[in-house]
Amino acid sequence: MFKRILLPADGSEGAFEALKLAVELQKIHSAELMILSVFRHHSLREASMSMVRPRDPEHMDDLMKSYSKEVAESFRAYAIEQGCPGVRAFVKSGHTAKTIVEFANKNRVDLIIIGSHGLGDAESFLVGSVSQKVVGMARCPVLVV
Repeated sequence: MFKRILLPADGSEGAFEALKLAVELQKIHSAELMILSVFRHHSLREASMSMVRPRDPEHMDDLMKSYSKEVAESFRAYAIEQGCPGVRAFVKSGHTAKTIVEFANKNRVDLIIIGSHGLGDAESFLVGSVSQKVVGMARCPVLVV
């Protein structure tokens, strides 16, 4: 039934729970499992409004990209360890929900499995969580764990 499953990964407990389910569904359906970690571009304007000041703000994008790579690769390693062949990991930059949905559309994903509570920022309290946005924008079924 499902040929391509997408798991957005932010390193949160919710994302890890979604990963466990994605691995089980991948085994049942012999589907391709794609893990996607999205990081947002760091703006100096956002940093100026933050209580925490990075020491080296011009390298924040590099740090966030590096963290996203670590998350994607650790989730991929877990899936492989659980006997999930052919799992691939991707890292993208952009607005999280929009990037997830665009990636899903471009790669003809049949199912998105996403954690209900991730590592969202203060913006999610004001305009809704990433999982809510993905459910509203996706063309394919979305399973929120």
